[in-house]
Amino acid sequence: MTLEMTWLNLSFVEKILRKSEGDDSIQVIDMSTKPATKKGDNYLSDMFRIMIEFSRNQGGNEIKEKKSIIVKLLPIIESIRQKFIVLSGFFHIEISMLSDTLYKMNKLLEPKYRLSGKSLYVQNENPTLLVMEDLMFLGFRMADRLSGLDLAHSILALQGLARFHAASVAICEKEPKQKEYSKGMFCHQHPPELRVFFVMAIKALADEIANWPEVKKYAEKIAKLSDHVYQIAENAIKISEDDLNVINHGDCHLNNMLFKYDNDGKPIDQIFVKFQMCVYTTPALDLHYFFNTSLSMDVMENERNTLLNEYLGILSATMKQLSCKTQPPTMEELKASLKRSVSYGMIVAFTILPLMLCNKNKSKDLDDIMSTGTFINPGLQSESYKKLMIKRIPLYDEWGLLG
Repeated sequence: MTLEMTWLNLSFVEKILRKSEGDDSIQVIDMSTKPATKKGDNYLSDMFRIMIEFSRNQGGNEIKEKKSIIVKLLPIIESIRQKFIVLSGFFHIEISMLSDTLYKMNKLLEPKYRLSGKSLYVQNENPTLLVMEDLMFLGFRMADRLSGLDLAHSILALQGLARFHAASVAICEKEPKQKEYSKGMFCHQHPPELRVFFVMAIKALADEIANWPEVKKYAEKIAKLSDHVYQIAENAIKISEDDLNVINHGDCHLNNMLFKYDNDGKPIDQIFVKFQMCVYTTPALDLHYFFNTSLSMDVMENERNTLLNEYLGILSATMKQLSCKTQPPTMEELKASLKRSVSYGMIVAFTILPLMLCNKNKSKDLDDIMSTGTFINPGLQSESYKKLMIKRIPLYDEWGLLG
């Protein structure tokens, strides 16, 4: 543990447990701390898993228990990454989502469904942090990010997303101030470092595909996109009053959701994590993001309509059940909205997907990727990324997205 983390001690953890469990008899006996994510799994905060042994009084007897919690910390050490996390306000968006908005959304869907883990404690400064229940302790885990999700996982994820969107509509109708999640990933108010990341990512992709014979003829067109990539994405997902708008997860890919499995290894439940990019706009944002980052090749090519039907069915049923005044879109309207924002999916595939398809042992964090002045992203060399792009780039061109 680093020197800066001297505050993370038994009495701090005891305070959190007493508060979150509403029990002042709790006494922490022992704790151990380790990083909760590997390099490349989590770009916007430092996460620790704390295993705690504690005792409490129950009916005059002292009983011992174990619990695991997650501490998410705004990075303390100065770096490029720290600078743009602080300036963009991402961490505070997550605090607001977990301690207010999602708390209310979950209340609407309980006890049958849950969208997220519980927030146990929030601290706004010195250091800024968020403490959450450990979903792994409840039996949730990550799916394999390199192969993409099969149909069973994808259906569960889209059902969860539909409930997330529907509950957000209900909450925003009751409290219009909940619509104030206005930034997301692409927003002109963000610090220039964030824009630079996307510009560099597109240039690096263009340089890489210049070496792939199957698609090298597109390299120049893609390089030209780099100057206005940020603007294209921002325009694609602009809020339109005529459409359904929801609070989007904003970073909806398989690294940011966990699944629970039955004894045969079949996925039976899904839950979301990481809420720094939440943004109120068209649900097409989350759908494009998910489709372009998280599906296996087979599901992406053959099951798009199955997934959209599943999403719309659950969205409509849940909005009705929650007595929303807003009408859900028809399938025609949903597809039209997806078509209008299709360039967003392409930009996500060009810039975010390589970060996710990078082999674990080659993963880099944002400082490694950006600090040398040249953009180093080993994900661009991954075989699975190359295979996907060789199929998709000609399609993007056919759709007129490469300019």
